[in-house]
Amino acid sequence: MVTALFALSLSATAVFAQKGVEDGSQYGHGQDSINCIKNISIYTEYVKTNNFKDAYPAWKAVFDEAPVAQISTYTNGAKILRALIAAEKDGAKQKEYFNLLMKVHDQRIQYLDQLNALARRNKTTKGDILGAKAHDYLSMGGQDMNEAYKYFAEAVSLEKQNLPYYVLMEFVDVSARKAKTDDAHKEQLVQDYIAASGYANEAVKAAQKENVKKNYQTAKDNIDAYFINSGVATCDNLQQIYAPKVEENKSNIDYLKSVITVMQKLGCREAEAYFAASEYAHAIEPTAATAFGCGAMYYKKGDIDKSVQYFDNAIELEQDLNQKADYCYTVATILNGNKQLSKAKQYARKSIEYNGANGKPYILIAQMYASSPNWSDEAALNKCVYFAAIDKLQKAKSVDPSVEEQANELIRTYSAYTPKDEDLFFIGIKKGQAVTIGGWIGETTTVR
Repeated sequence: MVTALFALSLSATAVFAQKGVEDGSQYGHGQDSINCIKNISIYTEYVKTNNFKDAYPAWKAVFDEAPVAQISTYTNGAKILRALIAAEKDGAKQKEYFNLLMKVHDQRIQYLDQLNALARRNKTTKGDILGAKAHDYLSMGGQDMNEAYKYFAEAVSLEKQNLPYYVLMEFVDVSARKAKTDDAHKEQLVQDYIAASGYANEAVKAAQKENVKKNYQTAKDNIDAYFINSGVATCDNLQQIYAPKVEENKSNIDYLKSVITVMQKLGCREAEAYFAASEYAHAIEPTAATAFGCGAMYYKKGDIDKSVQYFDNAIELEQDLNQKADYCYTVATILNGNKQLSKAKQYARKSIEYNGANGKPYILIAQMYASSPNWSDEAALNKCVYFAAIDKLQKAKSVDPSVEEQANELIRTYSAYTPKDEDLFFIGIKKGQAVTIGGWIGETTTVR
């Protein structure tokens, strides 16, 4: 009888005292729950005073015994371990803390649903935690770039532009480091750069606070720098990467589109791989981008008429007015280079119609005027062409401050060629009088 009562007493005590990790409760039960709450109080006070060394034992007990006690078990735990790693001189002990820091992130993911149930708002995602883990791995002593890349890549794929600015930046840094020792990763680096750069841009646009916007813009600048310094960001390298794969994927419209996007973004429109991808893609699914690529290809081959046909197709298919304007300006420069001045002017004017805030088409028209001043048998009248050119330059800098320096330089140059007062006097023209320039120019200007 005594034995039975003793066994029952032991059983009751075992049920009464139980850790949260054992029964899934928040704090545990009985004495274990009392110990858990006591340890939370102890380590929290130490953390408030940055006494991370003394905070560690109590925090570790909570982490091990009550994994769903508080969300701050993980946020404070990461803070404690980062400080201990930074202060530790012993390599073995430092590694022990580092491995535990990684476990903090892993365990938070393991219990994510239960922990999120404790949050009143701003629930954490797996991608958030992976981003933090990747950052800690890279900044707190992780050496394996393949491992680091795995964490960053998954975090970016899950959270995209919602990741902290430094995670997007570090993602491209790690991808670039990996590419330096792994040639097979170079194509992936290009894709990673395009993705991270795009997400940083989206974050800049979405930012409500100026300091947040500034941080993401800094990240964007560093993302560009990491990619440029990787050695991959050259058109020759992209040609080597993509040339064989374009042929292998000539029926894969998604792959072809990705190649076109990358090479356009990086200014590699002269590469054969870009031309090939554009032509294959255009045959499958004609778009403005593929038409433009085909136009660039035929221009390089010297077939100007066919080139312009494709560019016209690109202009027609394009929906974005600013991009239409850019396409028109490109055609205008090509035609100007082939001395088709009247037609070039038409495209420059179309560019202005689509985007009146771009000064480049005005400058191009001014340069074309100045290159063809001989429309009359009268020398003084011919020189009035420079007044018309200056008109366009004045207009250029009034609509687009970014071209002001170039416009002013050309105004100074062309002003030296305008007719003298006495030359105009002999043909009956005075200052302030309107003069219509004939020929393909067909422009009325004012003598001054």
